[in-house]
Amino acid sequence: MKSLSLEERIQRIEDIEAIRELKMEYCRHCDNNYDPDPIAALFTEDAIWDGGSFGKYEGREAIRKFFRGVSGKLPFAMHYVTNSSIDLQGDRAIGRWYLHCPVTFAEGNQAVWGAGFYEDHYVKVGDKWFIKGLKVMSTFWTPFDKGWVKQRSME
Repeated sequence: MKSLSLEERIQRIEDIEAIRELKMEYCRHCDNNYDPDPIAALFTEDAIWDGGSFGKYEGREAIRKFFRGVSGKLPFAMHYVTNSSIDLQGDRAIGRWYLHCPVTFAEGNQAVWGAGFYEDHYVKVGDKWFIKGLKVMSTFWTPFDKGWVKQRSME
């Protein structure tokens, strides 16, 4: 295995940190009433956002359109992403994150616990990282007052 130069090692660290910042920026915009324009700007033109039961949207404009309506359905959310693992391969990367997300569903003004995982695909264009694919794999979405032991899924 080829050993990396100091410059290559520093670049690798900077790229991984830039990807972490990109993910945090995504979460901040989601937690700011799902602001659609800055969220969409984080994705490539041909990106795929796959939220499982929340739907799948292909292309930056479809992602923007989807997020325009989210705040009406989820007036509150707080995305906690932890345990990141970033597999960097040159100008591409795969990031895996744990998700814990207390939310309020507008229908019934219901407080809900959500948890799951993200698997994101990233691409570097020039000197900037973008999300090429984002997939949410839900573990549970359960009413706050019941918790995941009494009612694991809202479906």
